[in-house]
Amino acid sequence: MANKFQTGFDQPLLCAMYVDKRLAGIQAVQTLSRLNRCSPGKDTTYVLDFVNDTSEILEAFRTYYETAELADVTDPNIVFNLRAKLDAAGHYDDFEVDRVVAVELKPGAKQSELAAALEPVVDRLHRRYKAAHEALKGARESKNATAEEAAKNELDALLLFRSDMGTYVRLYTYLSQIFDYGTTDIEKRAIFFKHLLRLIDFGRERDGIDLSRVILTHHTLRNEGKRAMVLGSEEKPKLEPLTEAGGGGLHEKQKALLAEIIQRMNDLFEGDLTDGDQLVYANSVIKGKLLESDTLRKQAANNSKEQFANSPDLTTALMNAIMDALEAHTTMSTQALESVKVREGLKAILLGPAGLYEALRQ
Repeated sequence: MANKFQTGFDQPLLCAMYVDKRLAGIQAVQTLSRLNRCSPGKDTTYVLDFVNDTSEILEAFRTYYETAELADVTDPNIVFNLRAKLDAAGHYDDFEVDRVVAVELKPGAKQSELAAALEPVVDRLHRRYKAAHEALKGARESKNATAEEAAKNELDALLLFRSDMGTYVRLYTYLSQIFDYGTTDIEKRAIFFKHLLRLIDFGRERDGIDLSRVILTHHTLRNEGKRAMVLGSEEKPKLEPLTEAGGGGLHEKQKALLAEIIQRMNDLFEGDLTDGDQLVYANSVIKGKLLESDTLRKQAANNSKEQFANSPDLTTALMNAIMDALEAHTTMSTQALESVKVREGLKAILLGPAGLYEALRQ
């Protein structure tokens, strides 16, 4: 079944649908409702489903039949609160925000102009992170517990700042569709944070290499004469055919672990997802974000696997990682955010075949 049926396909003449993928919840409603478009002479629709159970499809539609009700009300003021928190961090000012927005709204603006507008803030943040990282390293070498704690707090604050920017962009993008905030400052921050996020990559800062004083001391050219290169005087060599593709491979144990991850992800997530997408999401994206946590590394090193699995910090870090991956992996992150069962299943995969606990200890 094509993904377009889940992402805005609109064909009034569509009257039949053949389903060979598992559907549930909002995905079932969005997909099958493509048949609802009216067209002259169209009086019958039907679905031939090879996979899904009718009771599950019925349950999915019940939620949205006639009137869908919300369990609670979303507070639009959380955007204001988050804006105040980000502004209070002191990593930028209103002038820098306005400068980026002016370039964004300027007709015919070049990418270089946007980069120049963002560069002072990006450079400032990277320098602060690097300084805090070096301070942490020095404090550990000198066994200064107070300085170590201060440096760790600074690193955590910078990482949280980046995470909060991503949360702000996602919240504003969603809530601004249904709520008028009545001020351009809120949207300006969304534009500013969206572009800044793409350039902030803590932990990968590199100083420039100054080659101005490098002197070439050994450089010799030697004439070794001329040689004739005659073609066709000898028997022509033959090209060897390809006998096997993909000769490189993983060890059998690693193959088994990856296969287990894919199998368990298939059981956990719904929709038209490839094995590769699910493997990357769990074993690279989410696991990679969790491996960046100093708190989780310390807890894994000092606790048993069972104790670590019950850590509240692990649950919080997993939720943050899922939210950070929402833009690039919308389908899986949305399902994970909406279901405790999916989140617990994902955590079990990470602690099981994905080897998160062992990787953190290393």
